[in-house]
Order: sequence, then C-alpha cells, then structure tokens
Amino acid sequence: MTTSPPAQITRPIPEFEGVHDIWPRGERLRAVRAAAESYRERFLTQGHVSAIKSIDIAAAPYPTRFAFQGYSVHLNPMISIINRMFVIQFEGFDGRLKTLVWEPTVAAGSAEAPFYNKLQALSQKLGAEKLFVKYYNDPDAVLPGLGLSNSDVDYLSFDLHVQDVRMILGSSTPIPGEPAPREPLFPHAKLLVHRKELGTFESMHPMQWAWYVERGMEGVSTDQLEIIDGGVELGVGVSLLWTPGHTDGNHSLVVNTPDGVWVSSENGMAADSWQPELSKIPGVKQQARFYGREVVLNANTLEDSLDQYDSMVKEKTLASRSPKAPQWLQIIPSSECAPWKRQWPVVPTHTHGGLDYGTITKPGRAGA
Repeated sequence: MTTSPPAQITRPIPEFEGVHDIWPRGERLRAVRAAAESYRERFLTQGHVSAIKSIDIAAAPYPTRFAFQGYSVHLNPMISIINRMFVIQFEGFDGRLKTLVWEPTVAAGSAEAPFYNKLQALSQKLGAEKLFVKYYNDPDAVLPGLGLSNSDVDYLSFDLHVQDVRMILGSSTPIPGEPAPREPLFPHAKLLVHRKELGTFESMHPMQWAWYVERGMEGVSTDQLEIIDGGVELGVGVSLLWTPGHTDGNHSLVVNTPDGVWVSSENGMAADSWQPELSKIPGVKQQARFYGREVVLNANTLEDSLDQYDSMVKEKTLASRSPKAPQWLQIIPSSECAPWKRQWPVVPTHTHGGLDYGTITKPGRAGA
C-alpha cells in the first residue's frame, strides 16, 4: 500500500531570499525595495483571493508616544487602537478552498501581557478604562455570523506579540486561575507561526518581556503549529510576508483582490505611518521630512528599528493604490489608531475602513 505525500501548505518567496543579510544597511534597504517590486509583478498575475472580510474585535488603550514614533504633537498621553480580525478564503495549492483567520485576538489574553496588565490596573484605579476600551466582537463568534463554523478554519496566523496563544489554540494544562484546560477556538486549524516568534518564547530578552504573555504557549501542542521561515505563499492571492523589526518574527498579510494588493500590518498605526507626507497629524509630516524618512514606525518595541523601517518600505512597495482614494496606498493596520474625536489631534488622516470582497462560503473538508 502506498501513501500520498502530505499536501504542501506553503511555498517560499524566492524574490526575498538573502535580502535581509545584505550589508551595509543602505544597500539592504535598496535590495528589499527591489525584491518587493519584483515580487509584486509576479504576485499580481497569480489571481485573487476568493473572499476576504474584516471584523473589528476590540479597542484598547495605547500610549500616544508609541503610535507615531514620538513625532506627533499632542495633549493626550493615551489614544485607543482598534484590533481587527480578517477571514480570508482562497484556493490552496491542493486546489481546495481554504479558510485563514488572521489576527483572532482574544482581549482577555492580551490583557495579561505585562504592559497591558499594569496599564489596566492603573486605568481601573483612575476610573478611566471606559474612555479607551470598547468591545465589538468575540473571535469565536465571528465565523457563525459569516455562515461558517469555527471547525471550518484551516489556518490561523498572528505574531505572538501580546497574545495568549493558549486561549486560541487550547492547552493541555489549565491556565492559572481556570478549573480546566482550554479547548481550541478553531479545532481543525493550524497556526502558521514564524520560527523566530517561537524562539522569543523560549528565551525572552528584557526588551521583549513587557509585550509577551508569560507562559502564553504552555501546554500548546506542537501538532497545531506549522512553522515558517521567511515569507511564504499560502495559495492563490495570499501570502504571509516576513517583516522583521517590530518583532523578530513579525509577518504581514498580503492579499490580491479585484482592487489590487492589500497589506495588513502591525508595523504602523494608520495610513499616515506609510505615507507621512500626506499626514495632517501635527508633527508627523514635519518630523518625517526633517529626518528624511518615508515611513513612521509603530514604536513600542523597537527590537530592530532599521529592520522595521525596511519592512514598512517592503509593504508600501507591494501595496496598490486605492481606487476610492488614489493618493493612499492600500495598507490597513491590524491595530489601527481609532478615528475618535476625543483623541484629537491624533486621529488618522485617512482610514480605509474594513475590507469586504467576495462571498464567504462553506468549504468541504478533506476526508469529509
């Protein structure tokens, strides 16, 4: 009896091979930009995703000084950022319809990251939590609203930054304070995770500590992980682009739609971050011009600010221009500065809103 080889889940992106090793750093940036231009040409010819929907999950407080690299002139020390979840359907390399959930943040898990744990305690003490926090949807309730069940999800992906992975993938041991082990939110899904993100949990640097949930991977089965290195293609019209800097294993979602290429990223906080020359947030345009910089970082971690800068250039090179607002590139932050008047003047100059292409359909599962 012969058995078929396992289906290929991902394919590497050869255009970026070796570009992050180039030295000196100015030459590396030029190589990253050239590789992104080359990949964009090929990616556009491969077809569109079948469908993509974005769903707002929760708004959370965030220090204003981090949001735009300290460039913004402001009175409010805190703003709110809105976390988004994306449901993407596409044709996999085996020809079957696949479902990917991108950034299924569980707010209760994120609150256990040391930074947010301390911030939440301070907000509650000052009675200010309601000013910054708002809940829209629970990740485990989104799929039924789209005509799917949570068991229909094939893949999950997110960086492990400010995530309690146990609350999403489940755990063989109880989370402290809970009576029993967690069941996975998406029972059949594999987590596509960068090898360097896993390495951070294995041995964390003090500069990383505040933004990761302690023991957040404890009891998670390795059978649920699909470990990736570098950027990878998942199927027709969808890639996970390795964008190091914000974290070592940071990666961004890239999808091809009827309106061209969209990128979703944690590297910036608003469209202003990738196009500061268009920003009306006081200080952002002026400071970027003063320093001769074409992007403005989401600067809470700064594990490697030069790499993060290069990654944002990679993202903006891949993104198409919006047909609705042609001056803006189609980059949508996975955590975006909220457009709320109360945090003026730190409000996005432009927001794309959500993504809504195609129709989410019930896929047939392999072996069903």
